[in-house]
Amino acid sequence: MIIKAVALVLSLAIVVLAFWQGSGVPFKDQWPLFEALRATASIIFAVVGAWLAIIYPDRLKLSFRKATTPKPSNGGGMSRLLTPIVHSTAILCLVLLIGIIAPLLKRFDFLVSHVEIMRSLSYGSLAILTLWQLWTVVLSLVPADVVISRSEHEERRAGTLRDLTSNAGFSPRKTEGGDQG
Repeated sequence: MIIKAVALVLSLAIVVLAFWQGSGVPFKDQWPLFEALRATASIIFAVVGAWLAIIYPDRLKLSFRKATTPKPSNGGGMSRLLTPIVHSTAILCLVLLIGIIAPLLKRFDFLVSHVEIMRSLSYGSLAILTLWQLWTVVLSLVPADVVISRSEHEERRAGTLRDLTSNAGFSPRKTEGGDQG
């Protein structure tokens, strides 16, 4: 809880600082940061999409077919993978729109006369989008952590069963799937 509070306070401080001091950062200096943000969002989209295709191939096939039988549950894991994809897609769309709209806004004399305000808005938006993407990167690591945790749990369980059965001279029976249990 304390970590979340500190992250929130730091995020707010970064956004306020970006809006406040962003007036001195020309858009030509901001644009490479927008491009880096776009590249990061694209990478997260691709990586998490690949995880989704690898981990839930049958579920994905069912999603695009006409429903004939009840769909198997995915235990909520699929939504953990879809969330970063949705966030990265939204960020990517916003950055692409900024790339189209910014040059057009430079054509309006009223906005050009308030260039410092426009720079502040742009840099503040960049800070918000960057923090959002940072959170999306963290969300994309959650499924990997779940896989590692489950794998370690299964290894400990198998080790415990092995230790218990080897000391007692007991041999566990095989279940339908061939697993010991």
